[in-house]
Amino acid sequence: MAQALRALIAAGVLAAALGSSAAEAVAIGPRAPTWAELSASDKQVLSPLAGEWDTMEAQRRQKWLGIAKRYPQLTPAEQERVQQQMGAWMHLTPEQRRQAREQYKTIKQLPPDKRQEVQQKWHEYQQLPPEKRRELATRGAPASPPPGKP
Repeated sequence: MAQALRALIAAGVLAAALGSSAAEAVAIGPRAPTWAELSASDKQVLSPLAGEWDTMEAQRRQKWLGIAKRYPQLTPAEQERVQQQMGAWMHLTPEQRRQAREQYKTIKQLPPDKRQEVQQKWHEYQQLPPEKRRELATRGAPASPPPGKP
């Protein structure tokens, strides 16, 4: 307890020296700029996120900023894909976003051969006509064992 109090006092002293509040000094995690603080080029790249930017966690804003910084090096096709994915992401509910993050983590942990298999199936799915994809979506995925299980 005494150690925690000393840390809080030190944060307060540091905050006072830097001209900020103790709460700001104790805040955990990286600071990310508000929408108003972004550069014009970052705002242009991140425009699909404008409505929610200031309510996002700092860590998420940092990740999107990383994408914005790499954006100029992408090919036009890759840039278009990033813009489409950002728009699609913003239309997801918080629960759908959570599920997408969980799926990503699960796929990332698969062995390379299984991950390649999932990517191949996804590519095949994307090649289907829109009507067939809608049909599959309404029907639901067939029951299958979890990844890595027979």
